[in-house]
Amino acid sequence: MTHGSGDHYPDGRHRVPADEVPHARTWMSWPWRRGVWGLRLGKVQEDIALIARTIAEFEPVVLCAPDDYTARKARSRCGSGVEVTTDIAVDDLWMRDIAPVFRYDGRGGLDAVGLNFNGWGDKQVHDDDALVAEHLAGRLGLRYSRAGFVGEGGAVETDGDGTVMATESSLVNKNRNRGMRRDEIEDAVLHAYGAEQMIWLPGIKGKDITDDHVDVTSRFVRPGVVMVQLPPPDRNDAWARDAREQFAILSAATDARGRRLRVVPVHGPDTVRSYSSSFVDSYLNFHVVNGGVVTAGFGDHAKDAAAKEALAEAFPGRTVVQIDVDRLMAGGGGIHCSTMHEPLPTAR
Repeated sequence: MTHGSGDHYPDGRHRVPADEVPHARTWMSWPWRRGVWGLRLGKVQEDIALIARTIAEFEPVVLCAPDDYTARKARSRCGSGVEVTTDIAVDDLWMRDIAPVFRYDGRGGLDAVGLNFNGWGDKQVHDDDALVAEHLAGRLGLRYSRAGFVGEGGAVETDGDGTVMATESSLVNKNRNRGMRRDEIEDAVLHAYGAEQMIWLPGIKGKDITDDHVDVTSRFVRPGVVMVQLPPPDRNDAWARDAREQFAILSAATDARGRRLRVVPVHGPDTVRSYSSSFVDSYLNFHVVNGGVVTAGFGDHAKDAAAKEALAEAFPGRTVVQIDVDRLMAGGGGIHCSTMHEPLPTAR
């Protein structure tokens, strides 16, 4: 293993692929800290188990637990179709943000890059989570390096074809990258992802633990195509304004290949079942799996159905499964946030 922001293969061909490439497996982690979740812990565990069981119908799932006692509880909830391991200690469930970002190495294999997770700007306990990226890469025997910026996997979306996007509020933030200019952070992101162009979205600082991760509102579907979730017309809170601004910026943007982006709107629910002020009502925090897409539903039957249809059109040939994970989403994140895909090696 090697470390340092300058580590890369001599041919410079490493790159992070898009989410929809074939997967070897999905990685997850088990929530166990009562100090983080309080009385909600049991229900959040049920939601994580449901996500794991649902994904396991499409591809292998490996779920990390901190010790044997916790692992036994996770196995009892997830069932025999999910592998639970204690090889990699975790603090919480947000595997998208703590896992390494997997890259094609240009020689038919994979390597892994860690994004220097610091608890979303030191907002939460992260002693074990900060080591997950390196430990997971080590378990897989992958070459490992550290990116030249601090961030999280949910903060950066890539089309796998040279273009990435992120919110400034999350990355150009002194709680992660103090003393770095935006252009310096951009260069570090492009290097880590093997990309050529970055689209910046303003975002919102300080309203949630992530400082507004892009993967809740805007997602690449394929090169040249982005989905953006828009709020109901009568909503004008900070999140609604942010979503509309992301839609406008992306509608005017071009990608690394000179394509004008096609932006597909997905309309958020009018009603949800939760009263939590931190509830994430995002259809777009979905996880693409082999042959499927796993997303959330919120009990707004018309909007749920429309979102499911939009995802089926966006990912033809994949089965779209909607599940109720309201307890998890009341904690400020969703299905994509709690998963990390490991691509199959490829000669591309």
